[in-house]
Amino acid sequence: MQNIESEYKKLLESYRDCCRTKDLILKAFDSAYEGIVITDPDGFITMLNRTYADFLGVDVDEAIGKHCTEVIENTRMHIVAKTKTPELAQVHRIKGGNMIAHRIPIIQDGTVIAVVGKVMFQNVRELHTLSARVIQLQKELDYYQGELLKNLGAKYRFEDIIGISRNILEVKEIAKRVALSDTTILISGESGTGKEMFAHAIHNYSHRKFGPFVRVNCAAIPDTLMESILFGYEEGAFTGALKGGRKGKFEIAHKGTIFLDEIGELSPVMQAKLLRVLQEREIERIGAMHPMKVDVRIIAASNRNLESMVKNGEFRQDLFYRLHVVSLHIPPLRERVEDIPVLARHLLQMLSQETGMYAAGMEQEVLDVFIRYHWPGNVRELKNVLERALHVKREDMIRLSHLPVRLFEESTGERPCFLLANAIEETERETIRQVLKMTNGDRARAIRLLGISKSSFYQKVKKYKIEIRPMD
Repeated sequence: MQNIESEYKKLLESYRDCCRTKDLILKAFDSAYEGIVITDPDGFITMLNRTYADFLGVDVDEAIGKHCTEVIENTRMHIVAKTKTPELAQVHRIKGGNMIAHRIPIIQDGTVIAVVGKVMFQNVRELHTLSARVIQLQKELDYYQGELLKNLGAKYRFEDIIGISRNILEVKEIAKRVALSDTTILISGESGTGKEMFAHAIHNYSHRKFGPFVRVNCAAIPDTLMESILFGYEEGAFTGALKGGRKGKFEIAHKGTIFLDEIGELSPVMQAKLLRVLQEREIERIGAMHPMKVDVRIIAASNRNLESMVKNGEFRQDLFYRLHVVSLHIPPLRERVEDIPVLARHLLQMLSQETGMYAAGMEQEVLDVFIRYHWPGNVRELKNVLERALHVKREDMIRLSHLPVRLFEESTGERPCFLLANAIEETERETIRQVLKMTNGDRARAIRLLGISKSSFYQKVKKYKIEIRPMD
């Protein structure tokens, strides 16, 4: 008897659970935002929710049991029951307007047992409104992605590396091929040759181009900060650690590229830690209990001869060979002389846009000097010379008189006696500076000592870009 009572209680509780579940489903069905109707295989309505009934202007209880064609204008529910083919996102003309509807057959053992109809949008205008909102959100996403790439993205592409010489074209071709893989790259070359530009271009040419590009100048970071900057730290790792900890450069570069510039300046301790990252592809924050995996492509660069540093015991041999998987050597400007004219013209055009100071071009004599000069500072030095010329010129063309004296002297071995204007301007500039220094920035006194008018004084100060230190 007890067993029968126990089974009865279980069945009763199970029945109540079923009732509660059914009630919950019916309430959800009835309060759904979308209009929903269900018919049997012959097209007779078995269920209709309140949303759809209100839209149709019918009573739910009266509609149930009727054929769908009696209740819903232009319906195809009964047709879908026969074809067994779903009709998704179809335009349904009803009550003088268009709506978007789904009609889905429910099939069991190959037989249609019901058809579910769902009104997604009661008016096509709703769809257009939602579509416009999605487009706006996509635009906002594109904007923020663009802003993110400005800060964490690479700026240069291979098209920005200007040159027609065989030397530079061969390096670009190799770099393009290597960019398509995740191989570690070591870029060597003198200062100012464009090593960083190649790193940017490789990232932008790779499958990681939508990931971050993180640059680290190893020579500019003190040894005491290097580990926390590269690998990050946990909260409480040391006095002054930020709440929540901080990501390191390797974490930030996840799924992207990290560019380690001047890698020859790393201390022996950091060389060992970097070697572990290359071997294990994982990092460990300061104060962390466990390491974390990172998916990062590493590009390193140095203007020092790392091979000689290895021989002298200044750089780890195992790290050198880990970095030296593919080596790119960027030739100095003096080894690609034919690139100088085209590069100079490109840089002049770019600088004109950046500074707002227009220059129509350069005299041929200027290009001749450029070709003969040995350019110890390479492309960076050429850019600086052209920028200076833009500031000192008084006409549309860059002429010999606008070049630094040392450039002419070192390229020709002659003293440029014709650069009288430069000498006069330099003398004026230096004299005004010395007088202002002597008068402790007293403008009125400086004007009296120089023996020039007030307007002339301020014209020259502006022309030579002289900063006047305020009086103590």
